[in-house]
Formats: sequence, structure tokens, C-alpha cells
Amino acid sequence: MSPQKEPNGRSPRREPISRRERPAKPALSRRLIVDTAVRIMRAEGLDKVTMRRLAKELDTGPASLYVYVANTAELHAAVLDALLGEVDLTGRGGGDDWRGQLRAVLASYTQVLFAHPQLARSALVARPSGENYLRLVERILGLLACSGAGREQVAWGVDKLLQDATATAAEHATQQQDPGFQDDWNAAVRALHAVDEATHPAINAHMPALIDGSVEDRMRWSFDVLVNGITRTPVPGARD
Repeated sequence: MSPQKEPNGRSPRREPISRRERPAKPALSRRLIVDTAVRIMRAEGLDKVTMRRLAKELDTGPASLYVYVANTAELHAAVLDALLGEVDLTGRGGGDDWRGQLRAVLASYTQVLFAHPQLARSALVARPSGENYLRLVERILGLLACSGAGREQVAWGVDKLLQDATATAAEHATQQQDPGFQDDWNAAVRALHAVDEATHPAINAHMPALIDGSVEDRMRWSFDVLVNGITRTPVPGARD
């Protein structure tokens, strides 16, 4: 069917589309920027989470983002904080004992980092300061304080526990992404087994314990070592 003509023989003029009727872009905010960064990281990896990539995704200029996020390091810290919302702070599975609950919380924290290998390495230097990080610190402080240790021991202990859990996750992430890791590990094991007792008596005496134990058992032992040390070692100059 041909288009209907006006009385003067001309085709009817199309009504122009007002810009005001087009879907408006959502207003920029720190929350929108971080949510977009998390989405990119899940889909493409942390190395793709850059200011330029975000600006393209949000249809804006990189300079606009710096109003909300100072630099890439701060952006990665904000992404980390967002993911810390996935940590199970209940200590579910740890029983009624504060130690078991604390172990469960830290295990959940480590598992969140395990799920995002690149973020695990970034977490070694990232300094999150958002609400999820504060909730995590609050929970660890509360559980560790149940040990009866002094205030300074508890305060300093949180840092050590998170450092150890983060380093464990980062090491695991590096191993996962290194295609030659298993070969390197096998070579190290062979070298340890083959040492001469005369030249390396300590290594010889501590084999095979030096390489035995599952990752889970070693993590559990490491947790107990840290907690026992934190609760029994006074902080220099502490009053309580």
C-alpha cells in the first residue's frame, strides 16, 4: 500500500522525535560505576576493569568518572568491597564456639577470593573502606574478642588473620592461572626427595611432612597457629 498523500500531493511529513522522549542515560554515581565494574570483572576479568573501559560502557568520558573514583586502585578496592558482601558473616557451620565461627567466616572470605583469582592478588594491596569491609572487620573483632584476649591483641590480630587469608587466596589464584605450576611443583618434590642426608640433614629429617597435608588441613592449622599466637602474645606496650 502506498503512503497516503496530503491534498497538495505531497507525502505527509514525519513527526520529529524529541530528544526528551528518548530513554535518558542513568545518572552517574559511585554505585553505578562500581556495579558496572563488578559486571565487567565477572564477564571479562579484573584486568579489563579500567577507567577507559568503564567510560565506554557508561557512554561517558573517563574524566567524568574521576569525580567519583580517584584512580584504578581505588576502583579495584571498591570492587573488592562490593564482593565482600558475599562473605557469610554468620559463621554458619562453625558451631556455637567462637573459634569455629571465626574459622568459618575467614573460610568464606577466602572462598570469595578463590572465586575471583585476579581480585585475590589485587586484594594484597587494595585497601577497601566500604560498608562490607567494615562489617567483616566488625564481625572478626567481635568473635576474636570472645577469646578474652586484650583489646590490642584483638585489634592487631584482625590484620594478621586477614593478611594470611588473603595471601592464601592469592597464592591459590596464581597457581590456578599458571599452566606450568604442576610441573614446577613436581620438580620441587623430586628435588626434596632426592636431597643428600649428609648435606641437607634438616630437609631429610622432615620429609615427607614437608610436603604432606591437604590445602584444607594446612589452612586449618595455619588458622589455629595464628589465633593461638594472637590470644597468647601480648602487644608491646599494651596496658590490658
